[in-house]
Formats: sequence, C-alpha cells, structure tokens
Amino acid sequence: MFLPLLLFDCDGTLVDSEPLLAEEMAVGLNAVGLPFAASDYMGEFRGARFRRIVAELQKRHGDVTADQLDIMESAMRANLAERLTSELTTIPGVREALTQLSAYPSAVVSNGPENKIRAALHTTRLSEYFGERLFSGYTANCWKPEPCLHLHAASIMGFNAYDCIAIDDALVGVQAALEAGMTVIHLNRFSDVERTPEGAIMISSMLQLPAVVERLTRKKWNTNLASSATKGVSIKGA
Repeated sequence: MFLPLLLFDCDGTLVDSEPLLAEEMAVGLNAVGLPFAASDYMGEFRGARFRRIVAELQKRHGDVTADQLDIMESAMRANLAERLTSELTTIPGVREALTQLSAYPSAVVSNGPENKIRAALHTTRLSEYFGERLFSGYTANCWKPEPCLHLHAASIMGFNAYDCIAIDDALVGVQAALEAGMTVIHLNRFSDVERTPEGAIMISSMLQLPAVVERLTRKKWNTNLASSATKGVSIKGA
C-alpha cells in the first residue's frame, strides 16, 4: 500500500515557538539599532530566515557591523534555546494528528538550525514521531521560499516531489512546496488576515489534517483507507 511522504514545517506548524522567537528577535535587533517589534515577525516576516530579516531591516535602517550581528545572533539563539526548554508547547491538535497519521512516512523540513529543531521536538516530546528525519536549511544550505529544501528532503527520503504532501503554516513554506511541485496543506490559523495561496489546501486546525491527508491519499494515489469525514477544509484553485 503506497502512502505519500508527509513533510512538516516545525515552527508554527508542530510547535508554538514563533511568539518566543519573535520576542527574542525584537530584543536582539533593537539592541543593535534595528527597530523591530515582535508583531513585525508575526505579520511581515513569519517563517523567514533570520539573516533575510536582518538584510531587509538594514536596507531600511542602515548597516550593522558583522561582528555586532554575530554577537547579537549568538546571544539571541542562546536565550531562545533556554526559553524553548521551559516554555515551548505544541500547536493544538498536533499530537492527535501525528498519532492518526503514524503509518505515513514523515519528516520535518525547517528553515531553523538543526539543534533548534531537535530541541523543540525533544521538549515537546514529538521526537518519537520523527526520529532522525530532520532537514534544516542550515544543513542543506538552502532555505524556504526556495524549493530546494523540500526537494532535498524528498530526495534523501527516496520520494519524488509528486509523491509528497507538505504541511506548513507560513507563506514562505507554502510557496516553496508549491514551487517544488508538491501537494501543499496550509495551516492557516490567521485566515482573517492571511490568504491561502492558489493551489494549496487550507485548514484552520491540525485536528483537520488526518481527514484531509486520507482524502488526498485516496484521490491522488488511489490508496483506500478507513477515514473520518472531511469537514471544514477548502482547496484553492481546485
């Protein structure tokens, strides 16, 4: 029985780390003279690579020396790592969804550093679902919104892009997976302010994920599964 590969984003999809990350970014960036509020990350920059955010802020507010940036980033990541160990929680419905989808091959694909991914999964006890199947932009030297990180993960896992379903909450990840030629599910928890791109499937809760994945498996790969009813989902451009 063929089952597609599920490629999960980490921050904002599996774990609720983005508010913590946004707060630590704001502290660090303001300390080096780059005006930034936590709400800026959650609005304009959600899911983007940190150095890409820095580059954009420097265009707007002026350059910061490389030494200052390196020292600030090291301190920011150390503070974030400490907070992740004590404050991090899962996105609601994640554990239930992963348990129901445990028969599917799966991996984590994230723009974050590998040690941060590992810490997040360990703290929230999600490591048991993924083992060593973690793909970091820093390890692959390729970041979303480019499609190469998803394609790299699929290749290492032995799958063609066509046979993958990517699950991501951030538009940069959704765009990357769409460009890679994958089926994409957008976890859109902010549908009042964020539109799901054409071609992606929108869900508003991870509790909806198993039914959507099972429906896609039956429809696209002709694999019959015992499934629950699919409710509350929409496909853009279908």
